Amino acid sequence: MKTPDDVRFTARSYDFLPYVDCPNWIDGEFVPAESGNTLEVTNPRHGKVMGRVADSAGPDVARAVAAAGRAFPAWRETPYKERVQVLFRLKRLMEAATDELSWLVSHENGKTFEEGKASVLKGIECVEFGCSLPNLAQGQQLDVSRGINCEVAYEPIGVCAGVTPFNFPVMVPLWMLPQALVSGNTFVLKPSEQVPYGVMRLALLLREAGLPDGVLNVVNGRRDTVEALADHPGIAAMAFVGSTRVARAVYQRGTATGKRMLCLGGAKNHLVVVPDADPELTAQTVVASSFGCAGQRCMAASVMVAVGDVQPIIDRMKTVAEGIDLGKDMGAIISPEARERINRYIDEAEAAGARVLVDGRKAKVDGAPGNWIGPTILDGVTPDMPAATEEIFGPVLSILHVDKLDQAIALENRSPYGNAAAIFTTNGGTARYATERFRAGMCGVNIGVPVPREPFSFGGWFESKFGHGDITGYDGFRFWTNPRKVTSRWEVATDRTWMS
Repeated sequence: MKTPDDVRFTARSYDFLPYVDCPNWIDGEFVPAESGNTLEVTNPRHGKVMGRVADSAGPDVARAVAAAGRAFPAWRETPYKERVQVLFRLKRLMEAATDELSWLVSHENGKTFEEGKASVLKGIECVEFGCSLPNLAQGQQLDVSRGINCEVAYEPIGVCAGVTPFNFPVMVPLWMLPQALVSGNTFVLKPSEQVPYGVMRLALLLREAGLPDGVLNVVNGRRDTVEALADHPGIAAMAFVGSTRVARAVYQRGTATGKRMLCLGGAKNHLVVVPDADPELTAQTVVASSFGCAGQRCMAASVMVAVGDVQPIIDRMKTVAEGIDLGKDMGAIISPEARERINRYIDEAEAAGARVLVDGRKAKVDGAPGNWIGPTILDGVTPDMPAATEEIFGPVLSILHVDKLDQAIALENRSPYGNAAAIFTTNGGTARYATERFRAGMCGVNIGVPVPREPFSFGGWFESKFGHGDITGYDGFRFWTNPRKVTSRWEVATDRTWMS
């Protein structure tokens, strides 16, 4: 069995470093896929193989679910106050290992170190919220009639599962694990096969923090693994984060078996800029939103709707984007296939008449022959172009022009997605008018990435989410639990009520 020392990631620069292979983690042990199959894990900055990851299927999922099932009774009976101590210890361990985890995220995902560190710190914040869960789990009680009391307690639901994407290898798993584990559930997690190492390190850190064997299990793989999780009758609830197409399919497959499902999909986030917007704040913020994490995040701004004459702001955005130092300020694209797909969107928009204000298609980074696209701004995009309507998931910002604010709001509301929208203005009335009319679950005012911070929950609307509630915060806690209501009478009342 590997120990934490065996798999510590020692890179402290962008120089390529090969890493260990990544098997599954089941019942406190590293085990290969039953088939013996593996997949390459590639460093996107260098285009070189870091190691290999297990490529699992149904038998591996069954083994992990069985381990989680065996661990559930004892973990369920462990008091909340004791379960949460694991998270307190995990927080300290993650803080001590922040640089290691940040470099690991950078190498497996392609982010810059600073972006990787920001995502790790956000993951630690999710753990901090998990530490507060006993205060939520205490439930409520009230004397509802003479001698009659009602109370509610939140109970775990059993073996749970989660599927997480490539773009935030440490943070997104921590949208799920704190609430699910502290609530008393056991868990089977499938990270993206493109970035399995962050979860591997989390599993070992959780063991070091005192999590019993079998409470968290990790099964690596591709589509077969996800489908096996959705189909398995021993899994009571499952969460997913990925593209809308896959989120819809996984939601339908899982609910067909009676599972509780919550699946987050894609986005086409709109930033609306009006003439009274602060020029410098708006230019800097829109560029940061569009090109941070190379645009590979569901909260990235991919459409800017320019209302009236905001040309000075667009000119400044162009200057700011051209000043981004690729490789230092912005990282690589996850794979060659993703790079080719993103470039096709740019080519098609240009062929359809869009103007390429900033062109990142031929961008390169010396000494890093990986998957690169520089910041790209398309102006004069029309509402019917794919660049205006489809999720590109890359460093591409499409600018559309309208005359009135209501036209901008109508464009945002036409989108089948409902993830995020923002308004840039110095007028409070304008801001209120827009945010009350945007059809999006997360809205911002002069904020390019309106991600709610804990304890507020994360989640969009419409085709950005399938299922009820949000995945983080108190909604996340309720998703992984069942409320038990108990009504009691301990004295004989002399009168009669509707409760007899």
